[in-house]
Amino acid sequence: MTARMHAAELLAQPDRVIAQLFLPGEEWSAHHSRAAEIIARVMAIPDERADVLAAALTRDFGSRHPDIRGLFRDNADVVSSRLADPVDISDARRLVLGASFTSEYAVEGAALCNPSAVEHPDQTGLAPGQLRVAIALRSIGEGHRSSIEFAEAIIGPGLCWTFAERQLPLWRARIEEGDWSIVHFRAALEDEGIINEISHSVLQGLPERFTASEVEASVAALPSALSRRADSGRHIEALRDLTNSVYRAVFSPETALSQRVLTPVAAEERHGMEDARFVRFTDLAGATHYRGTYTAYDGRDIAPRLIVTQDLREFEIHRLTGDAAQDKGMALFPRPVGGRYLALSRTGGESISLAESGDGVIWDHVGNVHTPGEPWEIVQTGNCGPPLETPQGWVVLVHGVGPMRRYSLGALLLDLEDPTIVLGRTANPILQPFDERRDGYVPNVVYSCGGLIVDDVVWIPIGIADSRIGVCSIEVDELLAHLVP
Repeated sequence: MTARMHAAELLAQPDRVIAQLFLPGEEWSAHHSRAAEIIARVMAIPDERADVLAAALTRDFGSRHPDIRGLFRDNADVVSSRLADPVDISDARRLVLGASFTSEYAVEGAALCNPSAVEHPDQTGLAPGQLRVAIALRSIGEGHRSSIEFAEAIIGPGLCWTFAERQLPLWRARIEEGDWSIVHFRAALEDEGIINEISHSVLQGLPERFTASEVEASVAALPSALSRRADSGRHIEALRDLTNSVYRAVFSPETALSQRVLTPVAAEERHGMEDARFVRFTDLAGATHYRGTYTAYDGRDIAPRLIVTQDLREFEIHRLTGDAAQDKGMALFPRPVGGRYLALSRTGGESISLAESGDGVIWDHVGNVHTPGEPWEIVQTGNCGPPLETPQGWVVLVHGVGPMRRYSLGALLLDLEDPTIVLGRTANPILQPFDERRDGYVPNVVYSCGGLIVDDVVWIPIGIADSRIGVCSIEVDELLAHLVP
């Protein structure tokens, strides 16, 4: 049994760029900035040359970024404290100044991989037998920093998958404060090991739900005997980093889905937002929205995080806590089971386990579901996205890592009412990285972060060698027929 490969492919595009603040010198040393010297050179440019340079910069980069003039002005404001009189400069010189502290970043300049597919919130304008799909992508740029991009595809009529052309320019989100509950904040403090007199005092000054601004007010009200201790600054900074790890990312209504990119914001994700696994979630009241998990990476440690959105335009981003939220690759079930939130997690970095939660953010370990056994998964195994519901049970797409670090795809079938019970599994892979699926940025890898079932066909978008996105499919009946007990 082998999954059917389709011709559709999505290739990395180096022209998908965002503009970001650039502070020369910070990449080598935290103790010296070259901003003053650069500002002096900009201020020395004759007025007529500044006018010409500003016009050329806005012309050359204006089509690559939304509101490039506004971005240049904002970045000029960041360094304006070094100006003798920040008001008394022309707009053209301000634009040149801002551009001198701006750089482009190709979000998928290094790799494009690990897609996750869900039903698109907009199903208008389709022919009979078609379904529009939203796909989250892991894009990797300079420094191996990961972001979350999006694409669209049309399934049907019949066994047909077509990727839609992705639009430009890319837009970054407007970042707003998120909110915490006291219960979850306390759990996160315990996870981080920063339960102490400072955190206790701050907690006492907070309402049941609160934002970072309210935490700052509570910090400001700390007794001086606490705030002036030798190690207080370190504890307060850790408290702030934790508080700010919750935020909202909001895109302009004028953006298309493929123009939106979620880039690292919180300290714990400064080196990447990896492997988003999205699911269209139905709550106990029957209402639907989208949930996704991803792995935040700060350069040393990882942290599973949660995305909640109604429309894939406004995203609430939160931390996950608990003993089951400590490893990579959490995948949420698409609905509560027995009144509980459930997720597939990972144990010991090599086995698939089940986690449960009463609120969707604090997760407890239930037990192992599947451990590596076959040669193609002898190194480790893990899920390839949220479980897919069928009358026969939960179909779980999985990956196995075998000799030569070769990633292959397989599947499990879990009991609908008790997903700790494995009803069946694939003894052999349904897809392996052979021939044209072998070479790329990371060779010998086929990987997915989530498929979906449409008209009794399992559609699986896959990352191929971390270099491009393809798609395969297999009939549900055929997959189930080849499972072994």
